[in-house]
Amino acid sequence: MASLEYGSQSLEFELCFADRKTMAIEVHPDKSIVVKAPTGTERTDIEEKLIKRARWIIRQQKFFDQFLPRTPQRSYVRGESHYYLGKKYVLKLREGSRKEVKLKGGEIQITAPTVAPEAVKPLLSSWYYNHAMPKFREVYEASLPLFRRFDIGTPPLEIRRMKNRWGSCTPRGKIMLNPELIKAPKRCIEYVAIHELCHLVHPNHTRSFYALQEEIMPDWKKWKDKLESTLT
Repeated sequence: MASLEYGSQSLEFELCFADRKTMAIEVHPDKSIVVKAPTGTERTDIEEKLIKRARWIIRQQKFFDQFLPRTPQRSYVRGESHYYLGKKYVLKLREGSRKEVKLKGGEIQITAPTVAPEAVKPLLSSWYYNHAMPKFREVYEASLPLFRRFDIGTPPLEIRRMKNRWGSCTPRGKIMLNPELIKAPKRCIEYVAIHELCHLVHPNHTRSFYALQEEIMPDWKKWKDKLESTLT
C-alpha cells in the first residue's frame, strides 16, 4: 500500500504493475484506490497522474460513502433495543445453565451462564448469522427471475461479514451479503440483492447500471434510505 498527500488529505492506494500500455485508476465501492500501471512506470509519473485525477477520486469516494454500512455500537445490556427484519426488540437477559436465544413477543430473550456483554454479544451475533442465510436465500431466489433475460444463471450466494459494504459481487460472479442485513426489513435485503445482481450485467456504477436497477426496483431509493435509517 502506498500513499500520496493531496492538500489536507492522504490518498492511500494499491499499486499494481502489469503488461499494459496505459495507466488506470480505479475507486472501488469500499473507497479503496487501485492504480494499474505499465511495468517500469516511474513513481513520479504515477503521482502526477494521481494528482491530476485527485478531485475525481475524492468525488468517487464521497459517492461510495453513502452506501457504506453505518451500524451503531451496542452495549449488549438489559433493555437495549436490537432489530430483526426491521422490527425493534428489547434485549432480555437471564442467567441459566444453557445457552439460548429466542424471539418472544417484543423481546430477544437470551439465556446464558453469564449475561456479561462479552458473553451476550457472540451469542446474539451467532443467532443473527444462523437466521440470515435462510432469509437471504429466500429473497435472493425470488430476485433471480427478474434477471432471466440476461442469462446470468444462478450465481453462488455467500454470507460474509464486511466492514464497509452491505453486499458485494466478485469478479467471478459470487454474490456476498453482509449478515447485518438480517436486522433490516425484507425489502432492504431485496434492494441489496438486486443491486449486486445488477453488477453481473453492468460491473460499474454507470448510467446503464442505475437504469437497470430503476427498471427492476423502481423504489430502490426508498429502501436504501430505509436501510440506513433502520440500522443507524
